[in-house]
Amino acid sequence: MSDSFDLGEPSQPAKPEAYRVLARKYRPQTFDQLIGQDAMVQTLGNAIRRDRLAHAFLMTGVRGVGKTSTARLIAKALNCIGPDGTGGPTIDPCGLCEPCRAIAEGRHIDVIEMDAASHTGVDDVREIIDASRYAAVSARFKIYIIDEVHMLSKNAFNALLKTLEEPPAHVKFLFATTEVNKVPVTVLSRCQRFDLRRITADKLAEHFLMVATQEGVVADPEALMLIARAAEGSARDGLSILDQAIAHAGLEGGGVSADAVRQMLGLSDRGAVRDLLGLILAGDGAGTLASLRRQYDYGVDPLSVFRSLLETVHGVTLAKVGTPDDIAQPLEEREARREWAAALSFPTLHRLWQLFLRGHDEIAKAALPIEAAEMALLRAIHASTLPDPGELARQIVGGKVTKPATSAAPMSAPTPIAASEPTPVAHATLPATFQSLVDRLEEHGAIALAAKMRHGARVVSYEPLALVLSGSRPISADTLADLNATLKAATGQGWRVSIADSPGDPTINEAEKSAEAMAKAAILESPMIKAALNAFPDAELEQWPGQRSSA
Repeated sequence: MSDSFDLGEPSQPAKPEAYRVLARKYRPQTFDQLIGQDAMVQTLGNAIRRDRLAHAFLMTGVRGVGKTSTARLIAKALNCIGPDGTGGPTIDPCGLCEPCRAIAEGRHIDVIEMDAASHTGVDDVREIIDASRYAAVSARFKIYIIDEVHMLSKNAFNALLKTLEEPPAHVKFLFATTEVNKVPVTVLSRCQRFDLRRITADKLAEHFLMVATQEGVVADPEALMLIARAAEGSARDGLSILDQAIAHAGLEGGGVSADAVRQMLGLSDRGAVRDLLGLILAGDGAGTLASLRRQYDYGVDPLSVFRSLLETVHGVTLAKVGTPDDIAQPLEEREARREWAAALSFPTLHRLWQLFLRGHDEIAKAALPIEAAEMALLRAIHASTLPDPGELARQIVGGKVTKPATSAAPMSAPTPIAASEPTPVAHATLPATFQSLVDRLEEHGAIALAAKMRHGARVVSYEPLALVLSGSRPISADTLADLNATLKAATGQGWRVSIADSPGDPTINEAEKSAEAMAKAAILESPMIKAALNAFPDAELEQWPGQRSSA
């Protein structure tokens, strides 16, 4: 009896497949899976069916909307040969032929991807130009995908221009960028441009539900909507958050809940935000600060609290306008917004929006965010107790605004300064008043002399061709001689200008200031303005009818 020995290699346990994050695992493989870009897909489909393909495409949009994925799909569409190997360019690549599979796996020799962030120089572009002269090895088209193309240097762009404008028939260029404004106009004009839109929150939530179902994870619709809104239109960002939420749910079989997502992202609870807004509108300062501190202790960012307050005020305003309810919102949220819309006026809502927006900006820049948030909420409470301008005007007219006991006595109007009666006009072509005379000097070009008369001359008497000035404001002999000569040149007749020992009338400038003071005093004495100033003691009258320009 002989023993037999097995000298073969011992069996090795199969290595588990490395985990692929959701953003890579669910990257679209067909145009049907590319969500939110229907207009672009239709345009590309029509171009392919009519054989009107551009030689260069530029995809632009915010992060995560599918720019690079679209470029790879276009590469598939142009090089697909179908399962039987006889197909042509199609908007529905089969995904089964060798070109489709090789492009999807990133190993096709004729589809070259380059990251412009790490290949910015002119030498990198020269390599592309030199290689583009040679025909494709196995594909229908040789395709260059350049991601973040705006990071190429100026010399690199210039080197690419000629080849980009007249490339060989077998070459296609596909560019992707998040900052299209940095791409030279000379490059843009040589490309067919597609602006990929932000993906709407409801489409993202629907997509995330499909992904969660494929992963065998139960997720609340509200949780998926929270993730979709946090993604801000980016499918990749949203899938990364969903990946984190699934890991956060743990291994106990629990699903992705809205509360868990809020805690993970540091978002405010909707119920807590509604309570906070109610306390603000009620003028409860202590309750408002306590509510904010509770959320802060739970880990909620003060900036997130104000963002939620802004969203709520915006939603209430839309409800007041009559916009249909957002079905993605919980029922309690919709009912609360309808109630507030019925109770709050448009001026109040607009004022709350401005106050919360200002608070949001202050918190974003503050060294002490929670303290800045508390001060902003207290400011909103104080403003919420004040009537809006329309209501204030109605209260003033109705006499409902009471005068505080400590208010100062109203100002008395200054005594008007008597002005001399103008002498009857003797000559129709001559200035009838001293003011008109000064205006005539300015029209004649004697600006400096007119300024001296406006600010320094006090008139004792005036009639055409005869002017008597007060000696209380000394006028030099040179000025008098200059005035005589200029008046003769400006009017065509000789004037008699003399000085008298009399105070004379106020100067033109003094008279204007006196008139302004009288106008202001009259306005301050009006019942409406007095009531407004009593209601707001720190207010000031900055402009009134008849006030001169500060210039």
